Amino acid sequence: MKVVNFAEQPSLVSQYMMELRDEIVQKDMLRFRRNLQRIGEIMAYEMSKQMRYKTIDTTTPLAVAKCQVLDEPVVLATIFRAGVPFHQGFLDYFDHSENAFVSAYRKYKNENEFDVHIEYIASPRIDGKTLIIADPMLATGSSMDLGYRALLTKGEPAHIHVASVIASRQAIDYIKANLPSDRTTIWVGAIDDEIDAHSYIVPGLGDAGDLAYGGKE
Repeated sequence: MKVVNFAEQPSLVSQYMMELRDEIVQKDMLRFRRNLQRIGEIMAYEMSKQMRYKTIDTTTPLAVAKCQVLDEPVVLATIFRAGVPFHQGFLDYFDHSENAFVSAYRKYKNENEFDVHIEYIASPRIDGKTLIIADPMLATGSSMDLGYRALLTKGEPAHIHVASVIASRQAIDYIKANLPSDRTTIWVGAIDDEIDAHSYIVPGLGDAGDLAYGGKE
């Protein structure tokens, strides 16, 4: 399973990652959402380089030009709620894609223990299509795995792209062990080595949903 880690080569993603992590800058919710969106846009562009294209004739005002266009049906899936601005970044580039949405939440047994529950799914058929699952924080990997398995009720994709802004090392290992290794690619802005007792990534950036949309009760 291939892992593309943007932190391994400095780029504008590095700047946006710093702003997402910075406890002062991240107080600006608009900028926080926009940075998630921009990282999604850059990932989408890089991802597109690995996809299949076909050549078509396009009529211009002067002649016929041969142009390459995407030859893979794409379904862009997102796990609510922090995934929405990240999703928009991908949608800005894969603007002809179909879209799927999964609601996953932590149901706590006590202060530190929880189960992940899937509450809602809306998705087209995904048989034979390229599935992109975008979730900005990949802490344990269980939400991503459950979201993927919920989407499998809509068919079997040809290839899976798992996209995250920050992932823990543990989550990367979990995804490698639980998703099909021969047709899954992981895209991540950075990989952090730790998760704490509450399953938050360290150093991470905090609660991406709260930072994007405000606190919840």
